Amino acid sequence: MNGSVRVGHVFGVPLRLHWSAPVLVILLAYGLGHRTLPAWTPGHSSAVYAVASVIGAALLMGSLLLHEAAHAVAARSKGVSVEDVTVWALGGMTQMGRPRTAGVALLVAVSGPATSLVIGGAAIGAGIGAHGLIGWGVPAALLVWLGWANLLLGVFNLLPAAPLDGGRVVQAVLWWRTGDRERSERAAGRSGQIFGMAMIAFGWVSFVRGNTGGLWFALIGLFMVVVANAERRRATVNEALRGVRVADAMSHPVAAGADWLPVDRFIDEVATPARHSVLPVVDFEGRPSGMVSLRGLAAVPREGRGDRRVRDVATPVSRCTLAVPGDLLNEVMEREARPGGGLPILVVDHGHLEGIVTAHDVTRLFQLHALGMTAAPPKSSPL
Repeated sequence: MNGSVRVGHVFGVPLRLHWSAPVLVILLAYGLGHRTLPAWTPGHSSAVYAVASVIGAALLMGSLLLHEAAHAVAARSKGVSVEDVTVWALGGMTQMGRPRTAGVALLVAVSGPATSLVIGGAAIGAGIGAHGLIGWGVPAALLVWLGWANLLLGVFNLLPAAPLDGGRVVQAVLWWRTGDRERSERAAGRSGQIFGMAMIAFGWVSFVRGNTGGLWFALIGLFMVVVANAERRRATVNEALRGVRVADAMSHPVAAGADWLPVDRFIDEVATPARHSVLPVVDFEGRPSGMVSLRGLAAVPREGRGDRRVRDVATPVSRCTLAVPGDLLNEVMEREARPGGGLPILVVDHGHLEGIVTAHDVTRLFQLHALGMTAAPPKSSPL
């Protein structure tokens, strides 16, 4: 997700934090320390309310993390690859491969809101228990506030609009009912567009009427519209690629260079004549050993290009997406959690490089599908 930074790992999955998450937590913590706690438990000093609001903010951020970690754990338990987890204002987003069945998609979708609802119920219960043991004070009020915040998060995420978890639930149910994944994804994306536009309108009207929080609603609505549009486009592309094999999409023959060449020779002898932005590299036996981009080559200082080998700046084959010519392109892209379905894809047959599938190749297939035509394998295409 754009606007996010990597902050660590959770259950072995890279964790990213979107700028909207800390902004929302700060806003809620400010309201907690300046309005909620003074109204619920009056008579304490400003320092007590400030410390409680910081603790509340930390607990709420932890709740957001557990919400999204639940998605990742559920996905991994069903064999779905998980690339990373991004925590944002309304919970989070897990970059993962596409579930293979509607049941798995439903399980992954409901795991996050269910976690938030459980946390919310437990926190409210703990707050009531604390009230019974020590009276109604700041600790009890803080727990009740945390519980209601998680209940609100869980319920809001169950609204039937992508990219909210409720939109994923709608998509899974429609997929189960119709057997058409792409149609269900388009329907969930359409609901996200409508709901996002409604949020934008509501937020703008609220802002015009003097409620500054309305601007936040409008911003979240805009984000939902953008993501929903992207998901509808992805569903349309997936439909166009249905039944297409890797051999039908790949560019071949493809220019490749020896990975033992110095960077300067590789640029002069391979990269420049090929006019491609991403190039496969092969080892002494002619087997693909990775891919190198022009950006990676350009990052090598000119004075050091004669001393560094291409293999030192290439992405190793273990981190590349591989396929054989007979694989279905949809299935290859679905098993990759990375944005773009792991493109480009190295096409390898019996250890030898046969071709490459790039974003350009996929776009070409989609455009031909829109024309009602069937693609013929291109001999070469720009990367």
